[in-house]
Amino acid sequence: MARLAYDSVEALVYDPVSANRTATRAALYALGFRHTDGVATLEACMEALQKRAPDIVLCEAQGAGEELCAAIQELRQGGGCDNPFIVVIVTAWEKSTGLINRVVNSGADDLLLRPFSTALLGSRIEAHIERRKGFVITTDYVGPDRRLAQTRASNSADNFEPPNSLKMKAKDKMSAEAVSKRLDVDLKTAREKLHAEKLRRDSFQICILWRLMQEQRPGLPAVQVDLERLVSLAHSVQRRCQDGDHGAVAEWCESIRAATAGLEQDRNAAMHLLGHAALELHAIFHPEQSTADRIAEIDATVAIIRARSQTAIAS
Repeated sequence: MARLAYDSVEALVYDPVSANRTATRAALYALGFRHTDGVATLEACMEALQKRAPDIVLCEAQGAGEELCAAIQELRQGGGCDNPFIVVIVTAWEKSTGLINRVVNSGADDLLLRPFSTALLGSRIEAHIERRKGFVITTDYVGPDRRLAQTRASNSADNFEPPNSLKMKAKDKMSAEAVSKRLDVDLKTAREKLHAEKLRRDSFQICILWRLMQEQRPGLPAVQVDLERLVSLAHSVQRRCQDGDHGAVAEWCESIRAATAGLEQDRNAAMHLLGHAALELHAIFHPEQSTADRIAEIDATVAIIRARSQTAIAS
């Protein structure tokens, strides 16, 4: 195996503790990294990502784990950075189930416990060059696909290989110009996939929430949560289509918001409008399906959700 070369790789280290930040940068330097920046706050980290996306970022979770993980998932969803697919390693001092779940759900590539050796850091970085997991896109998550191999065939979430400038520089040893050209092409393709898949999944989820709300008693906390989620998804869909050619999207998204606002005045009329708008929006992003097929898929998914809910209540 050819030796990895990190001299042209750009790295960013976020850690609020100066000594730990210095130690991480020293470990990266020992591995051969020569372009490493350090920041002390999450805000500074996100600002740095917005200005210029590095090839890899190491982020400390101690003290702001929830905020960090939310920021990583926002990054993965395509916000705040030209490259949502950069390699992200989260570092932490203590291992807990809550932290592990948050990191997994954030879309980070890895969780590395402190204190770690330079050799361990090197092996983790090498893994994301040689064997980086493919990414998956769902309504609530974009990031490494951690499903078991036997479940992937039956799961509709498509797996794709994310652009990896770290690999281009460290393993392929491409020049800066070559990396820039290759990354431009790869990012365009990956972003288009992210954009299209998010619209498909978000419009589908809007239909699911509408169907679930039909049989829920108004005023329950769960109904309010679903309602807020539905409005948020409609806003996300409209925002993603601002520069697109989907002329009817804004109209249906506005109808969805109007329907949710009118639920307290005339629930029957509002639910009818909500369902019509949700199905029309869904049809725009699933043109390959017939109306019957779309409704059948929605009903089948709702049935699964209800069955799981009933099982949870029974247990």
